[in-house]
Amino acid sequence: MINVILDKAKERMTKAQAALSRELGAIRAGRANASLLDRLSVDYYGAPTPINQMAQISVPEARMLLITPYDKSILKDMERAILQSDIGITPSNDGNVIRLVIPPLTEERRKELAKQVKKEAENAKVSIRNIRRDAIDELKKAEKAKDITEDDLRQAEKKVQDLTDQATKELDKLSAEKEKELLDV
Repeated sequence: MINVILDKAKERMTKAQAALSRELGAIRAGRANASLLDRLSVDYYGAPTPINQMAQISVPEARMLLITPYDKSILKDMERAILQSDIGITPSNDGNVIRLVIPPLTEERRKELAKQVKKEAENAKVSIRNIRRDAIDELKKAEKAKDITEDDLRQAEKKVQDLTDQATKELDKLSAEKEKELLDV
């Protein structure tokens, strides 16, 4: 009973960490990174398909992404999807590939992005705390239903808190790495 609740909480915390990792990957740091395009999809034969499944994405230079579609007929649609997205980079299309030249970030923009990183990390911490609350509530219900003893409840609450502390440390580490990447010129 206790192990099931702990495992579920741990799994949900891991998912929250992965979600933060994806969100931070989408914040561009002035360097070319293929994860910039992870959330973009193109309507391909009536189905929204992620760009990274329809093209080879490479980084020939530090500030350039090269998108080589497997099917050249989808090039215009890819270009349109990139223009309509929130990444803020204008693609250049030569008929075979799309080039995304990533402009260097201004100091002001770097600080804005660092604030955004902090905000995303805080949102992830809130979700971790909610997971902790849910797990403790489940444990208390189990104790009330006489499925576990009061001593088991105390020990399990401590384990949930340890999981929470560990997950929070991991979130702090992820956000610190991204902030460092952003603020390094």
